[in-house]
Amino acid sequence: MLFNSVDFALFLPIVFLLYWFVFNKSVSLQNLFIVVVSYVFYGWWEWKFLGLIFISSLLDYLIGLGFLKYDKIKPRKLLLFTSITVNLGVLFAFKYYDFFITNFANVFSFFGEKISTSSLDIILPVGISFYTFQTLSYSIDVYKKKLAPTKDIVSFFAFVSFFPQLVAGPIEKASNLLPQFYVKRQFHYSQAVDGMRQILWGLFKKIIIADKCAVFVNIAFDNTETSSGSILALGAFFFAFQIYCDFSGYSDIAIGVSRLFGFNLMQNFKFPYFSRDIAEFWRRWHISLSTWFRDYLYIPLGGSRNGKLLMLRNVFIVFILSGLWHGANWTYIVWGALNAICFLVLVLTNRNRINLNVVANNKNLPSFKELILMISTFAFVTFSWVFFRANTISHAFEYIKGIFSISFFSMPVFEEKTMALVTIINILFFMLIEWNGRTQEYGIATLGMKWNPFFRRLFYLALALLILLFSGTKQEFIYFQF
Repeated sequence: MLFNSVDFALFLPIVFLLYWFVFNKSVSLQNLFIVVVSYVFYGWWEWKFLGLIFISSLLDYLIGLGFLKYDKIKPRKLLLFTSITVNLGVLFAFKYYDFFITNFANVFSFFGEKISTSSLDIILPVGISFYTFQTLSYSIDVYKKKLAPTKDIVSFFAFVSFFPQLVAGPIEKASNLLPQFYVKRQFHYSQAVDGMRQILWGLFKKIIIADKCAVFVNIAFDNTETSSGSILALGAFFFAFQIYCDFSGYSDIAIGVSRLFGFNLMQNFKFPYFSRDIAEFWRRWHISLSTWFRDYLYIPLGGSRNGKLLMLRNVFIVFILSGLWHGANWTYIVWGALNAICFLVLVLTNRNRINLNVVANNKNLPSFKELILMISTFAFVTFSWVFFRANTISHAFEYIKGIFSISFFSMPVFEEKTMALVTIINILFFMLIEWNGRTQEYGIATLGMKWNPFFRRLFYLALALLILLFSGTKQEFIYFQF
């Protein structure tokens, strides 16, 4: 079920009313209701894959009980090994088996040996990377005794399958989200209103910006050979905003919906396109994934504790695996490597933590230096997105070659010239609001709070009407494929 669909527009208010007025007798009843509606929400896409979520949930719940039973290190390590092996094994089978077996065969072919391989050729379950990492966080935290294992199976199943963030995050650590299922939730009007406001902003990002950018992105990337350099450059620019508004829009909706039910999820994006270097960008982009890799990979590998050489190795491993997490394609690995190289330059020059505060803090406008740094960082990020969006490595290089051709200086010509211009204007409007709200959790968190209530509501109504006006064929969120 898509957030930007009529189905969800009907589903959400029904679930909300039942949750607060029918199943509000006890926490256990509300949690059981969450499990049921979450399975309905996910099964709306493909009910056959509900078994994977159930098995993953049951496995890590039982492993948690095992940690309660055993205190010695050997059985605890075996339990953790079982959780990691099974969860990552299932993820590998669905997402990476075909990629690795094909490349394995290609290596032998390069040396003149042909081997026969068979691919699984199966559909990738929506959100498998997200809920796999979420359940793993529970097993690892319980193993490290950072979190007490739960005996409440309903709460645990609700934690794993919680429908707002089930298929595209944020990837919540068990220590943050699971305890929220233990306590009685109280309805707070102000929290619900804030949730609705964030949902509205998320829908604006998705429908007004991301979906409209997608039209021109597809034109550029599907017709690379015949497109001018100016079209390709504009296509890369549009993709930068498509992926940001698509993914952060999903996160905003997920966080907003969660607030309607009394839950608080972590902020997943902190205005990354206002970053002044790539290190700052990665502190602000897909924060839940970056945090997961930091806590469960980078630090266990040694982090920065064992000298600069090993730290550089650890950083590179994290970025490569972050790229691979996004998909079984060399394009994602190269994308990760590009970001790693740029990040490592900052590490080697001890400049990776110089931009920790908000840009132009307590000022209306950035300094000239800050502006140049933001533009150059955005340019690099947009360049690297070409590899992320391209079908193959050769396609990415062909695309980049096309951008840096003489036709870059020609006027870009789209069939939908008016829509392209309107989309650019909408992006500028969007960035202006984001800049104004860059110290908040999302763009319009406090926008208009000092206005007359009539004008503030008129603003929200205008956003809602724009969403309805621009909504056409509903498009899936990009990160559903990851």
